Amino acid sequence: MLRKITILALLVCSGLKAQVTQEIFESFKLQERRDVKYYFPEDYDETKKYPLIVVLDAEYLFDQVVANAKFYHQFHGMPASIVVGIMQSEKSIRFDDCAWNEENGLPSEKGKLFFEFLGMEIIPYLDLNYSTAPFKMVVGYDITANYTNYWLFKENSLFNAYINISPSLAPEMESRVPSRLSAFDKQMFYELIIEDEKNKDTERILAMHNAIKEIDKETLHYNFQKYEGADHISIATYGIGKAFDNIFGMFKPISPKEYKEQILTSEESVFQYLENKYNGIEELFGIKKTVDLNDIMAIYAASRKKEDIESLKPLSDLCKKEFPDTMMGFYFEGEYYEQMGEPKKALKTFEKAFGMDEIDFLTKEMALEKIDALKADFGY
Repeated sequence: MLRKITILALLVCSGLKAQVTQEIFESFKLQERRDVKYYFPEDYDETKKYPLIVVLDAEYLFDQVVANAKFYHQFHGMPASIVVGIMQSEKSIRFDDCAWNEENGLPSEKGKLFFEFLGMEIIPYLDLNYSTAPFKMVVGYDITANYTNYWLFKENSLFNAYINISPSLAPEMESRVPSRLSAFDKQMFYELIIEDEKNKDTERILAMHNAIKEIDKETLHYNFQKYEGADHISIATYGIGKAFDNIFGMFKPISPKEYKEQILTSEESVFQYLENKYNGIEELFGIKKTVDLNDIMAIYAASRKKEDIESLKPLSDLCKKEFPDTMMGFYFEGEYYEQMGEPKKALKTFEKAFGMDEIDFLTKEMALEKIDALKADFGY
């Protein structure tokens, strides 16, 4: 069992309800106390699930990760997430935590204990006490970025997503990482971020990059970013937002590009595309996402564009469930009956739509126009 954690401070961000908690964590594995920070979303709800982001080098990276997580969540780019930061700068303890054996490139004795501290104490504590989703991410920089790769050596990786910022590579890591990434069948995200300025690890990092990009596997989502003008220090401030953008791409609302290049070109029904998207989100992130109004409208527009009449019926049923007080569900259903040549059903359905709340571009006037047109055409 874990020892009781002593809370040192609870900092509430100015003007927000978001909580950043700093605690002393007494570790049995390390036989020492460690400073740990946690961020919990301002709208935290224990009935919902939250991805967990583990941040090493928290003194440098924690605030950046939290700021990006809040921004992307606010603008629908990613789900609200819990962030845990491991403080490692005092007395340069990061070099002990993440040290490796020069002969085999594997973690040192202290490194092995730090591995167990994270995987057997910190993460289980959060999983037990908070509503965490199965999806987990780890972020590291320099020596800690290299260290995150050791979780790839396990048969079942603890993490689904890795953000590696300018790693200082242990021996053989440039070949071991591609080998391990190619072995996983589950969905894996690997973000490699480096500076333009060369250092002693640049050639090996590029060799690792070239090997990873050759892996032909649908379950591996790999992105490489090299930032011009950045050096080994400033690179720590680059790329986290872009990495989130890549990792949580499926979670984002349907974009104009996705609409044109994927929905309109797909051979499946447009409603099936929406269904697959949200089922994929739940399967990957372990989160049941509420359907965005933006996505509803994109699918409606696509059904009209592709003359996919059949998609209007399940879309209307979905709208009745997700937006029950609005006219959207009945209006779409009325259009379905109208297109299917059932004017009586269409008329009754548009009349129901007229009696409900307007939403987005759908107005009572539009429903009334449909009603008048049907009455004029069929003499009702």
